[in-house]
Amino acid sequence: MTDAKLSWTIYESPIGPLTLLAGPSGLRGLSFPGRGGPPAEAEEGAMPAVTDQLDAYFAGELQDFELELDLGGTPLQQAVWRELVEIPFGTTASYGEVAARVDESLYRSDVEPYQRARAVGSANGRNPVAIIVPCHRVIGADGSLTGYGGGLQRKQALLDLEQGVVSGLGPDPTWASRQTSLL
Repeated sequence: MTDAKLSWTIYESPIGPLTLLAGPSGLRGLSFPGRGGPPAEAEEGAMPAVTDQLDAYFAGELQDFELELDLGGTPLQQAVWRELVEIPFGTTASYGEVAARVDESLYRSDVEPYQRARAVGSANGRNPVAIIVPCHRVIGADGSLTGYGGGLQRKQALLDLEQGVVSGLGPDPTWASRQTSLL
């Protein structure tokens, strides 16, 4: 990657092909199939630092990504994304729990406390690097799976992978083929 250039690659994951986009300061996009491709000005190029960590994650060997990220967003979105990274691997938090952890001064003045979970949901939905910033770990207050840019089947697959690793069983050997068949 050269200065001021965007680069992209396709990573073939167990949950479908993911389009990765990086700029000179780090990874700035991870898109699920049908959710957008690389910008016209981007050049195709390998991203071994990213793909190696994704390989390790999907193999159940990596719980925390260590990548340079170049994420644009509002102060509230940035704060929400920082909170998402703090949700431990293999666990979940509700939108309300995440909202309570975000500095209340970052919410618009017309957003009542009971509406903050919705603001977190909106910021969660604008996370440009799903999986890396684990928005899949955020669920409804009642424990239900709610919206996910990659689809609820992918959200469940990621949670299943992580819970299998945390339980000590590791990823189910048939996990990858089961997930791809769901898509």
